[in-house]
Amino acid sequence: MPRFSVVVPVHKVQGYLHACLDSVLGQSYRDIEVIAVDDRSPDGCGAVLDAYAARDERVRVVHLPRNVGLGRARNAGMEHATGDYLFFLDGDDTLTPGALRATADRLDETGDPDVLVFDYARTHWWGGTRRNVLARVLATEDVFTAAERPEILDLLMVVWNKVYRRDFVAREGFAFPPGYYEDTPWTFPVLLSAERIATLDRICVYYRQRRRGSILSTTSRRHFDVHEQYARVFRFVDARPALAHWRPFLHAKMGEHCLDILSKPDRLPPSDKGEFFRRTAEMFRANRPKGATVPAELRVLEGSYAGYVLRQRAGKAGRELGRRARQAGTATAARYTRARSAFPRPLDPDLAVYSAFSHRGVLGDPAAIHRAARELAPHLRGVWVLADEEQAAGLEPDTEYVLLDSPGYRRVTERATYFVNNVNWPGSLVKRPGSVHIHTHRGTPLKYLGADLLDRPGARLGFDVPQMLRRADRWDYSLVANRHSELVWERAFPCHFTSLRSGSPRNDVLVAAPADRGRAVRERLGVPDGDTVVLYAPTRRDYRRGGLVERLDLARFAAELGEGRTLVVRLHPSLATGPARGLGLSELHRRGVLVDATDEPEVQDVLLAADVLVTDYSSVMFDYALLDRPIVVYADDWDAYRASRGTYLDITDEAPGHVARSPWELAWLFDSGTWRDEEAARLRSAFRKRFCEFDDGRAAERVVRTLMPVERMPERPAGPARVPSQATGRDLLTPS
Repeated sequence: MPRFSVVVPVHKVQGYLHACLDSVLGQSYRDIEVIAVDDRSPDGCGAVLDAYAARDERVRVVHLPRNVGLGRARNAGMEHATGDYLFFLDGDDTLTPGALRATADRLDETGDPDVLVFDYARTHWWGGTRRNVLARVLATEDVFTAAERPEILDLLMVVWNKVYRRDFVAREGFAFPPGYYEDTPWTFPVLLSAERIATLDRICVYYRQRRRGSILSTTSRRHFDVHEQYARVFRFVDARPALAHWRPFLHAKMGEHCLDILSKPDRLPPSDKGEFFRRTAEMFRANRPKGATVPAELRVLEGSYAGYVLRQRAGKAGRELGRRARQAGTATAARYTRARSAFPRPLDPDLAVYSAFSHRGVLGDPAAIHRAARELAPHLRGVWVLADEEQAAGLEPDTEYVLLDSPGYRRVTERATYFVNNVNWPGSLVKRPGSVHIHTHRGTPLKYLGADLLDRPGARLGFDVPQMLRRADRWDYSLVANRHSELVWERAFPCHFTSLRSGSPRNDVLVAAPADRGRAVRERLGVPDGDTVVLYAPTRRDYRRGGLVERLDLARFAAELGEGRTLVVRLHPSLATGPARGLGLSELHRRGVLVDATDEPEVQDVLLAADVLVTDYSSVMFDYALLDRPIVVYADDWDAYRASRGTYLDITDEAPGHVARSPWELAWLFDSGTWRDEEAARLRSAFRKRFCEFDDGRAAERVVRTLMPVERMPERPAGPARVPSQATGRDLLTPS
């Protein structure tokens, strides 16, 4: 008896069917049967299913004699199921890598509940991926009932974000009805009846959002089926007195669902919308529980269709007025800025304004410069610009800040002399004569940036290159850690700034940190004492919208590392709040398979805790090289990455260590010990010589003493930072 019976109803999805079946049959967890139901599909779906069945004995095909619809096709598949659990997957959707293994592990962990609810992400036809906005509901260890955690019913009421214990379904006699919205009279009764519900905080299904061809996006009177589907739900509850207390909740859900259908422009024929409203209102009145309070947003169902139409028009007009007001506000703000610029107050020579990573906190190079300025130039007032109060929550009490676009922001940016940032300031900020703009960048560049993106249309998606260059015109100084960076920035940003060979201020800690700092970080991360820490730090991809590409099975890699090694993962900041965390990382962290260090504020702390770095094309490799510890480059898609984004060097030819081009090569490097052999040391030494040229542990001090009003830096023995400047003809760091 297999653990899972994966039921796949199929009708006119031949363009997606291969991806669907491959995503199931290619899972590492193999204790499954696939019951593919050909719902009399008029295209080539039936032949595709037969071909898969001939190649894989786990696939069984059921050819229906006539088209019966999605719900009844699922029923046909259930009749042939023999697995412990039913897993329904639509023929145009896919499982995420590792989904079945994670689901099986969670079922074992929770003692085979009646229902296990997991997460999903919408994948749009134009390439975007969006995670379920209510994913937080799934973050629980408990096994519960719907009565104990009613928020579980706020999730999308679909069948495919859950697995169901087959004997529970058989005992209760659950089946799918005909018609549209067949998930509704399945999901509500199942969840209300389940005595044990568990959750898995992991994206297991990619829910394809098709541009055309989706059943629910087809304009038709069949959307009237929703009324009968809710009537089935109410009859189910009425037949079970113990569930009577759910009636107010279901009554409101019915009203919300029907109004949502009515509001969609592509669901109902315009001539049928009035009838749909009236039927909904009648059903709403007929099923209203005694004494139940009608939510404000549903009171429109107590009136007429004409009233509903007027309300919709008023809402649309209000949104349009709001849009125009925002446009007018933006224009007013611009005029205000120009007017203030015409009659400016004098610059404050002791005011410095800082920002990092688009105002996300006190981080990176600007934070290191700020700390040095407080020590070396305490008369300087340092003010941080933050995006919102959430970013300010963890600040030290004596850290002064303003919120972006607030009156305080306008006051300090009008008068500040020093501006320090690693991302460009907003376009509305006017650079005044006498102000000093210091751009720190965000590391040594590997991939194309700035003007180099003009011939890379895919990579510059979301980048306004001319605007980027106009903002870079405000830079006075560009900080560089090596000659490679200096040449790249001057080519990528053809503007009038001076390259300052300072080193990277944020990396001073990597050069001069006390030995116990790394141990303290390891303890905070929960790394067992004596373990070798393998840090995996992947970057984003430009050939995939959203930047996420699952290149490595993290659970498998962690297992292959073996005893005495802890895998620590840190995602690129742009992936930290997207689907990447839900595709197994959060769940593996919870289970102790690996450590998710993505939320650690400073990447340098994570680097100090690591004994070896595994990365693909992240610029963090240039920082980590300062520690003179092994680095492995995982370059399994190097050709695609380089072709899509463009790179300033071939990192596979000039690597800081060994290069792996497949998961098997990566595992072999660690299993054989090659990752830290003499060749790895030789490669790392050459890499350090080229890219760690100006980092000597005093970069932040150097920036403050060179560009801010403090004493000159004391003489030190000649070091890597004392190099004649190509940009200025002399070294700004050498006293004249």
